Amino acid sequence: MTLHSHNIGFISTRFAGTDGVSLETAKWATVLERMEHKCFYFAGECDREANQSHVVPEAFYRHPEIDKLNQQAYSGSWEITKEARKEHPEMAHTHKDFFSMYVRPPQMTRRVHELKEYFKEQLYEFARRFELAILIIENAVTIPLNLPLGLAITEFIAETGYPTIAHHHDFYWERQRFQVNCVSDYLAAAFPPSLPSIRHVVINTIQSQQIASRYGLAARVIPNVMDFDSPPPASDSYSETVRADFEIRDGEYFFLQPTRVIQRKGIEHAIELMRRLELPAKLIISHAAGDEGTAYEHRLREYANLLNVTVRFEADQVQDERGTTDDGKKIYTLDDVYPRADLITYPSAIEGFGNAFLEAVYYRRLILVNNYSIYEVDIKPKGFRTLWFDGFISDSTLTATRYALKHAEQVKEWTDTNYQLAQRYFSYTVLERRLESVVADCLGYQV
Repeated sequence: MTLHSHNIGFISTRFAGTDGVSLETAKWATVLERMEHKCFYFAGECDREANQSHVVPEAFYRHPEIDKLNQQAYSGSWEITKEARKEHPEMAHTHKDFFSMYVRPPQMTRRVHELKEYFKEQLYEFARRFELAILIIENAVTIPLNLPLGLAITEFIAETGYPTIAHHHDFYWERQRFQVNCVSDYLAAAFPPSLPSIRHVVINTIQSQQIASRYGLAARVIPNVMDFDSPPPASDSYSETVRADFEIRDGEYFFLQPTRVIQRKGIEHAIELMRRLELPAKLIISHAAGDEGTAYEHRLREYANLLNVTVRFEADQVQDERGTTDDGKKIYTLDDVYPRADLITYPSAIEGFGNAFLEAVYYRRLILVNNYSIYEVDIKPKGFRTLWFDGFISDSTLTATRYALKHAEQVKEWTDTNYQLAQRYFSYTVLERRLESVVADCLGYQV
């Protein structure tokens, strides 16, 4: 059936840049707009049109106030010292020092609730301003990086009964940093919330099992997607200089690591692979470290030097749009870079789904992938042909990689098959069918 047009409000901490949540939100919005809905955005950082956006800076998870709360919640930065007891005399006879990692300062509790009330006012204004019919919460009640925002969203939905789709990407129990904390009551209340008007959506099968066993909540699985019904644009003369600009000489292989430089991406495996292949090659890393610091990048640079492997960090020259850097170098897009690569390295240890995997399939590239849990459960069984390893680079991995790099016809057969499989399982057409069903369920229609 055809659904009526509705105003849909997306809510998150950030809709900007190339993080997975922002990218998948853009895909959902594209498909929903094809279905004649109108989309609007609530976030702390937002690069969408201003007349469609409601920006509240404190909603961004790296806002100084939120950063401070996170340090107290998860890093044990607040301890019950003599000085702390003087600041909080009400605590003097009620707490034991050895419980400090699990004890929350009263001042933090008060600030969380003040921000929660502020966010709730802003959510009411957002809903009124754009006359919203449905809310889609993008990871803001999933990963607890903005505690007062998650609590505010939960209370807002409880108070209004808004039809809501909670789109979950990364749960707190999937990340070690959240395991020891002083906010377990907040996590239980709002990450995720259990309310009758919320329909839960996860991006992989394991998450659907976990949310059911932990919270008794049913969740639909809607995997990450790409527009496989519209093949990538053909390469043009602009991108002919990619290899030269990255100083990849004739006879050298171009290995591309198309991810951010963060520890769970396992990029050291790609560096080890290059050293042990004993083939002339350069590894190009397309994205910067982002919000998680530069310590891992420094470790990779040292490791590459130790193994005498050439790794280039080219985030300045790989951007969302073509252009020129401040020092006059050409800026390329992923559309320019992917088709020029000989091998995509994707050695992640943990992924919610795998955007870079889908991108490699979209551009019909040979891919090396670590056998991370979601790949093993939700992707590999569908028949994708890849080079893969299980936690470490083995001799068989090296043999298979050398063979593939020297047999282009075999690789073309694999990549064509992969594209057809992705078109069947991970396309916008699949997303549209599933969104139509969940939107209809939210609004009480029958499909």
